[in-house]
Amino acid sequence: MCVRHMSLLSFFAQFAEICRPNLCICPMINSYLCTPFVESGIPLNHDYTYYIYYMKKKLMLFALCGLLLACSDEDVRPGGDGQVNDNANSLVAQGVSEMTQINYPSIARRMEIPKLKNGNDLFVVHTLPNGTVNYCMEYDCDLLASRWTAYQWYNGFSSNDNGWNRNNWKSGTTFNGYGGNTDPFQPDPIIPADYQTTLADHTSNGHDRGHMLGSADRLNSKEANGQSFYLSNMHPQLAGFNQRGIWYNLEERIRSQYDKNDFRDTLYVVKGGTIGAGQYSLRKGKGRELPVPKYFFMALLCKNPENRGGGYKAIAFWMEHKSNTDTAFKKYAVSIDELERKTGIDFFCNLPDDIEEKVECTLSLASWGIN
Repeated sequence: MCVRHMSLLSFFAQFAEICRPNLCICPMINSYLCTPFVESGIPLNHDYTYYIYYMKKKLMLFALCGLLLACSDEDVRPGGDGQVNDNANSLVAQGVSEMTQINYPSIARRMEIPKLKNGNDLFVVHTLPNGTVNYCMEYDCDLLASRWTAYQWYNGFSSNDNGWNRNNWKSGTTFNGYGGNTDPFQPDPIIPADYQTTLADHTSNGHDRGHMLGSADRLNSKEANGQSFYLSNMHPQLAGFNQRGIWYNLEERIRSQYDKNDFRDTLYVVKGGTIGAGQYSLRKGKGRELPVPKYFFMALLCKNPENRGGGYKAIAFWMEHKSNTDTAFKKYAVSIDELERKTGIDFFCNLPDDIEEKVECTLSLASWGIN
């Protein structure tokens, strides 16, 4: 959104985090603030995957401590270098009662992460053994579906890296015990069992298991590609939309035209299907009912390379979920602001406010090679 104001509660929460390193009055409260919260029964994941379970406890304590114990005069408002961003994801995990990774701010403040939503949601972060973030999502535990999936492409970690071939899964290779003679679709191992979707849920419901982070987006390693087959990364999609349809065609264009070093320094990608009120139907397979989005979307933020003037540009796409082989992408292109109005999701909130306002209100098809 172009114009935003930080709520008083959000301000208190950030204020508490700013002052946290300087707390000196109450060691017990200091320890409480500085220690991550781990919910018993929700284990740390073996594949270096992190998640955050959204609820509404502890925020007021953070805020109160920030007000009472503040002693920092450093201006650390998000944005850095004097740039103001009152709308970024909080330095404090707002509404979070269980936090299983210490670096919450560094993950939640990544440029591709939309504004995180309170409620019965999980913030899921999948990382690789070397610590590289593979992709993130916000997962609705009531609907058993993601609101969005977000990831980056940059030199050294892009769709052009060819360290893996998807066909390897059909030649005896497994991932977490799945695969061997087929793609390793599997439940997301870090989502609590009650909220996981299973292969039965995605079977015989008349739809494909449609990737949000595409398998072809992550061919740089076995681990990166394997994680793309977690069922949390899927939405039910019609074959005529997913396989050689508009969704496939647009994914191919983004990989071939925009994920190139001479086009982008970094490309920030957010993809998803609509699961808001009135924006999905329910379809039952062999397992539980799953939401089938009525629309799918993509939001792209490009950090331009220095040899192309630097700065940022953005574009979004909004598509009705129906069989469609169109390649005339112009008719589906919208500004980020318009996509925010359609989805209720606040994209690229971690940009400094002045940059966010400019790029989200602007739609320049020519800069994306769309005629």
